[in-house]
Amino acid sequence: MKALAIAATGMSAQQTNLEVISNNIANMNTTAFKGSRAEFSDLLYQVDRAAGVANRGGAAPVPEGIQQGLGVRTAAVRSLHSQGPMNHTNNTFDLAIDGQGWFEVSGPDGEALYTRAGAFNVNGEGALVTLDGYEVQPGITIPLDATEMTINESGEVFATFADGSPATSIGQLSLTSFVNNAGMKAIGGNLFRETEASGAPNAGIAGEGPLGVIRQRYLEGANVDPVKEITSLISAQRGYEMNSKVIQAADDMAGTVSKGIR
Repeated sequence: MKALAIAATGMSAQQTNLEVISNNIANMNTTAFKGSRAEFSDLLYQVDRAAGVANRGGAAPVPEGIQQGLGVRTAAVRSLHSQGPMNHTNNTFDLAIDGQGWFEVSGPDGEALYTRAGAFNVNGEGALVTLDGYEVQPGITIPLDATEMTINESGEVFATFADGSPATSIGQLSLTSFVNNAGMKAIGGNLFRETEASGAPNAGIAGEGPLGVIRQRYLEGANVDPVKEITSLISAQRGYEMNSKVIQAADDMAGTVSKGIR
């Protein structure tokens, strides 16, 4: 029976759906995490009787044929790059992007990587780095004798010193945009990599063009809605159970036939 194979594809699809939902829920408190959604498409159809073909010579075309679907497949797991909530902190180097854009950081081998998790800090040399020690680009070095750091909405960094002199600009943070954020490759650690699907990076100043502004002493929260995820979880569970019942029913029907033949 084809029903067994069809229901098996349904169970596999719902298993993938469940895994995506579980990853969303697991990261609901991860800074700047972007949730995902499983996308599905139907499989090829088996045509037993073609529509629009005459049943016999001189007759009118058949208005409806017979097409039997062969199940479902996972077409994509789409990353949803909507804005997460802004959470206020007391950390000078916590930065959130309000709008579009990415911070560029230098990976372990010098590769350009991108993140929206702005929980930054300084290393022993005063360089602004991520929690994993990757240096933010363009590089910003914090003076050791600075008493206060201010980063405005456009990403310009100002240092205040104990001598009472006016705040001094020590650098400029930039943001990077992509044509297709969903096409970027997630590599873990809140980091993403450029791909052909995402398009080439376009660096600019925060607040200009499509780029958002930078909020100092804020962190962007995950864009995961717990209520929606629980609803999706229940729906996936019900779908899995129904496909399981189809397999059980098809097996019972096949058993009835085999018993009748014997």
